[in-house]
Amino acid sequence: MLDRRRVVLGSGALLAAGTARAQDVEGLTLTGRFVQGGHALGRTWPRALVFVDGESLTAASAAGVFIVGFDRDAPGSVRIETRLEGRTATRTLDIAPGQFPSTRVNGLPPSTVEPSDPELLARIRREVLLKTEGFASRIDADHFRDGFDWPLESFRVTSRWGSQRVLNGTPARPHYGIDLAAPQGTVIRAPAAGRVTLAQPGLHFEGGLVLIDHGQGLITACLHQSRIDVSAGQELGRGDPIGRVGMTGRATGPHLCWRMKWRDRNLDPSLLVKT
Repeated sequence: MLDRRRVVLGSGALLAAGTARAQDVEGLTLTGRFVQGGHALGRTWPRALVFVDGESLTAASAAGVFIVGFDRDAPGSVRIETRLEGRTATRTLDIAPGQFPSTRVNGLPPSTVEPSDPELLARIRREVLLKTEGFASRIDADHFRDGFDWPLESFRVTSRWGSQRVLNGTPARPHYGIDLAAPQGTVIRAPAAGRVTLAQPGLHFEGGLVLIDHGQGLITACLHQSRIDVSAGQELGRGDPIGRVGMTGRATGPHLCWRMKWRDRNLDPSLLVKT
């Protein structure tokens, strides 16, 4: 079992807790994990617009803090530029490739792997709309600035982020979560402050699901919960209880699948632990 205060697991390997740092330029400082599935934490002029490879994607907070995420298929370099009232600052980051193993999961009910029942498919479409709305949140905050805690006090990693999954022998999309095995009923805690954007039990794939917006569209997801103790719109502090570990939805044993998205990009949440 791993103590959440001592280790960080990321992109297929155990990593030290230190962060990478890009050379500062006037008006722009960047630190973080410059790897596929990682992120850059930036500081610039308050409320400056932030461009990623020429596309305006976010804006700095009132304190000048912002985050940019790099998904599993991020290119080898990313250009980050901030602009405010005629001032610009630019850095180009080298993004290291991740190491993503292949994992096999057998024993899943066939309906959770390849659903075909029309009523079930209609239910899944309704649930997609709920999740899409929850992930669309963009609160004006920078709660991510002090890094994250593990959502469980102790756990065993059973599936690493980004792994290629083979479900009941059928290749599936990559696993965009990190699976933390723990006993049924273990308390799940908010890894950082934020606002609940979805608290929904009984989803077909995710079971009990809670989404938390930590600011600027950086959203964590806690799946397969046996109990949910929060509601949509609720403001959370770091460490507040949000529910209990379960095995609801597509799961073969009690665990927490912990996920993170920034805008439409899937990130490895473990890489933000204590950064």
